[in-house]
Amino acid sequence: MSDSRPMRKTREGVVVSNKMDRTVVVAQKRRVPHPLYKRYITVTKKFYAHDEKNECGIGDTVRIMETRPLSKLKRWRVVSVLEKAR
Repeated sequence: MSDSRPMRKTREGVVVSNKMDRTVVVAQKRRVPHPLYKRYITVTKKFYAHDEKNECGIGDTVRIMETRPLSKLKRWRVVSVLEKAR
């Protein structure tokens, strides 16, 4: 019997808030066509992620990974900071 977990989802996004202790809000933007009008619109999804070392700042591009529920809203954790904000 194998003891392997299913692959966890990963996302990339931009930190839009870091005002909470060890928590950041990551926004992921994607462009999708409108179902009726076929014009592309930008859809933004926000994820609350656990930042263990408080290393993320606003504007940083980060990679987050799915994890067990850590609080009411947090189900993601920061894996790495891909690019620091200027």
